[in-house]
Amino acid sequence: MKKITIAVLLFISFQIRAQVPTLSSSEIYQGIKKLNVLGSVLHIAAHPDDENTLMLSYMSKDQLVRTGYLSLTRGDGGQNLIGAEQGANIGVIRTQELLGARKIDGATQFFSRAYDFGFSKTRKETLNFWDQNKVLGDVVWMIRKFQPDVIITRFPPDPRAGHGHHQTSAYLAEEAFKLAADPNAYPDQLKFVKTWQAKRLVWNTFTPGFTNKQPEGEKNPFISLEIGGYNPVLGKSYTEIAAESRSQHRSQGFGSAPARGERIDYFLHKEGTAAKGNLFDDVDISWKRVDGSQKVQSLVSDAIKNYDISTPSASVPALLKINQELTKLDTTNIYVKAKKQEISDLLVQCLGLFFETNPVEFSSVAGDLADIKVTVVKRSKYPVKLISLNWTGVKSDSILNLILGENEMNAFNKRAVLPSDLKTTQPYWLLKPIDKGIFQIDNQQDIGYPENRPGTKTDFVFDVDGQKFTYSRPWTYKFTDPASGEIYRPFEIRPTITANINEPVFIFPNTTSKTLSVMVEAQKSLVKGILKLDLPKGWKSDPASVNFDMTEKYQEQTYSFNITPPAKNEEGIVKAVAIVDGKNYDKSIKTIDYRHIPSQTLFPPAEAKLAKLDVKTTVKNIGYIAGAGDDVPIALRQMGCTVTMLNESALSKDLSGYDAIVVGIRAYNTENRLTYYQEKLMEYVKNGGTMVVQYTIPQRMKVKQIGPYPLQLSQDRVAEEDAEMRFLKPEHALLNYPNKITQKDFNGWIQERGLYFASDWDKSNYEAIFSSNDTDESLKEGSVLYAKYGKGHYIYTGLSFFRELPAGVTGAYRLFANMISVGKK
Repeated sequence: MKKITIAVLLFISFQIRAQVPTLSSSEIYQGIKKLNVLGSVLHIAAHPDDENTLMLSYMSKDQLVRTGYLSLTRGDGGQNLIGAEQGANIGVIRTQELLGARKIDGATQFFSRAYDFGFSKTRKETLNFWDQNKVLGDVVWMIRKFQPDVIITRFPPDPRAGHGHHQTSAYLAEEAFKLAADPNAYPDQLKFVKTWQAKRLVWNTFTPGFTNKQPEGEKNPFISLEIGGYNPVLGKSYTEIAAESRSQHRSQGFGSAPARGERIDYFLHKEGTAAKGNLFDDVDISWKRVDGSQKVQSLVSDAIKNYDISTPSASVPALLKINQELTKLDTTNIYVKAKKQEISDLLVQCLGLFFETNPVEFSSVAGDLADIKVTVVKRSKYPVKLISLNWTGVKSDSILNLILGENEMNAFNKRAVLPSDLKTTQPYWLLKPIDKGIFQIDNQQDIGYPENRPGTKTDFVFDVDGQKFTYSRPWTYKFTDPASGEIYRPFEIRPTITANINEPVFIFPNTTSKTLSVMVEAQKSLVKGILKLDLPKGWKSDPASVNFDMTEKYQEQTYSFNITPPAKNEEGIVKAVAIVDGKNYDKSIKTIDYRHIPSQTLFPPAEAKLAKLDVKTTVKNIGYIAGAGDDVPIALRQMGCTVTMLNESALSKDLSGYDAIVVGIRAYNTENRLTYYQEKLMEYVKNGGTMVVQYTIPQRMKVKQIGPYPLQLSQDRVAEEDAEMRFLKPEHALLNYPNKITQKDFNGWIQERGLYFASDWDKSNYEAIFSSNDTDESLKEGSVLYAKYGKGHYIYTGLSFFRELPAGVTGAYRLFANMISVGKK
């Protein structure tokens, strides 16, 4: 096979996509104008939502330059406003939200291998967690691969940026700016890319006042640009486009209202040649930067001048001439490749071509048969011939030489034999465990891609006036929802069998056995085998294994095992393994399904945590007010509690029967009903109830006072998960009943100690239980506050139980058990 350079792969990958949107005639005109612009800009920051969507919209749709956004992370460590997903799962959601945003603002999305491990206060802490050499190498890789003229950071590389990840993104960008041009830096990359020197790197600051807060003596110049203008071709201002783009970040609650009017942004020079009035000063972004392209430039100018907005297909001959001339130029030039791809895309739009492949079912198994329907329609008068089709599972093209009629639907029902070596549809960055804050990606050429390149696709070959164009489209399943209309979802390759354990954590307070259930799902018909549990030494299962036999695809069967723990306190992992035809299958299945993103299916290990530990509770009946989504109710049930979710109907009834009421994270930010029931909840406490309120963000609270006495929340947090926890009230019931809390209970915490601590409170009524702090910071005492109110007990806690309990952190279970039990001492 001929070696393909990474630059070629870059543009091939952009071509392989589904549900390509149909552009309006004005948008096609915008695309033709872009053919005359040969500039590029790369925006670099740390997370989903960091990007300046207004700047991206302006660069892409006004300046018409190739525009990319490199987010170092996928936002895996953030909070989730729409569901209970955390960690890598929320990273999958935010990946798709970013892709949705880029479809609107016109930029291209990239990622490094860095895992978002949560809030970090310093660059030093961030780089201690990440492998600096690898993440820096990823930034160098993307600069060499994308070849930007201008690099724009969203943050400065110092404490002014706030979050340590923010600081690090700017620091790495500035280092990579220099290293990308150095052949001695990351030389292994040069098998696929060449060195690249961008013209300049600037910091896109927020206001001129903030820009001027520079170290004394620093005289880096800045330029200002008005980027909020109105685009009459698109019928929108860039601020309106930016608001639509930013509103895709729904898991973070960043819905934005469009602003209209002037918006000036400031760009502070950091590296390279300083700009005087425009970011592309001294950068030739015309066809002059490509040798021998005078004829191309002339043809493009004519195509722009002669565009007929009422008949886009009239531009096809001009586009074909440009394409012919491009083939005479240096085919290794990134802009020649880019413009050939843009012309290929514009031809689809001008010709009114629509083509896709839809499997009859939304998933299959490697080696199985898949029935597909291929459809092609041309919605213009311009003559086009469909030369051939080639789809996954066939060894040769299906030669058609079909002349497409105007607006005639052509449908082909085919049966494909899926290759037996097709990979399961698992996000490529999650195929291996995360190691030292880095996703383990073996193939250098995979780094940067936002999602998997499709394993199942169809190649469509068209002839337009003697020129052949090949388009690859992934298979997509589609169906009609009665409420929402036509919905697409990615076609999935699944393992033959999946096994889901019913809980992520099983807590054993004594040697009494518990029931563990495993739901087995057949991903093809006629599957039979053996299901067993792999248990840590000392743990027992009854039965040891069971047989299963399923005749239908997607059939589910649930099997129960009685698990008995060892006598002494121990922790371990139980794995469910299904054996079919002598092969072990040890993956579960998880589908993330929100309407604002394509459905995402993951196949994490089929495992759960087991913990035999000394944890006691003195309460049974718990009411839970759900907030922004967490799995704390599951943990409460593991401790033997009965949990009732308190919706509006339940809150309107008598609450006195609950031993404790727990309020989920952000509930006071998201649940309007608490505005009306806060007084009733305080009465519940006053009459003898126990109420535990988990963290609340101080902004946009639904209730002015969340506790029985004045209490002010803040942004304070302790981000170091191993920070010392000092006991301010060693004799307090929260530290002694019914479980004796010791320093050992704070071992093994993940990501952080806590967040959104109280900063000020009525010290005559609230008692602070702990103090803690990150390195080189002042003590913070607002992580747990306790108050006696009437006959009852009120607790506010910013400790991150919503992370620790689902992760099976045993000390968190013991401390939370004390909180809900404090009223029964």
